[in-house]
Amino acid sequence: MTKFVLIMFLCSYIPGNECKQFEPEYNDFKDYHECARHGYDSAADLMNNFSDGFVDEYRAYIIFSCNEESSV
Repeated sequence: MTKFVLIMFLCSYIPGNECKQFEPEYNDFKDYHECARHGYDSAADLMNNFSDGFVDEYRAYIIFSCNEESSV
């Protein structure tokens, strides 16, 4: 059976800052579209909860991927 794992990164456009991987609240999905939709919703929620000052100072943005994993 195939499942998809959501992997998220908090990134900054400031030179010298690297993207940092973080664990989302929920990251195990039965199909790609469920994972992708959750990734976009989670990224939007996080960005909306960051202060304007934080986003402006660090030029913060979030990226994510849904990686396929096969379980035997």
